[in-house]
Amino acid sequence: MIPVERDPEIERLMRKKAEEMMKQQQKRSMSNEPKLVELNEQNFDDTINGSKPVIVDFWAAWCGPCQFMLPIFDRLAKKYGDKMVFARLNVDENNAVAARYDVYAIPTFIVFKDGKMVDRAIGAVGEIGLERLIRKYIA
Repeated sequence: MIPVERDPEIERLMRKKAEEMMKQQQKRSMSNEPKLVELNEQNFDDTINGSKPVIVDFWAAWCGPCQFMLPIFDRLAKKYGDKMVFARLNVDENNAVAARYDVYAIPTFIVFKDGKMVDRAIGAVGEIGLERLIRKYIA
């Protein structure tokens, strides 16, 4: 077998192309994953009035149980995001919305269907508790 000398320019172009392809693949896989909707006073009503049921996580940055529930909420959003909208509302930044729905303890998870509150869970209910709440409202 005759040794083949590698062209450094071709090697560089091949590495660059491989990196571009990997970035495109990451973008495609990320775009297929449901994203958590960040709610505020401006977009809240439009979001809960959509065609899918919506579960809203009322939370605050300083709240330990809220931080505990975030990865669970995110995991369930990936699992059920095609059937339900998963959204979060920071109560410190949007206290008028929290007051409107009598959210006095966090985390509080409220399910909305056709713009109306239909159910809620208060506290760090864990994955089983939150999934049980979600499954009651998905088709």
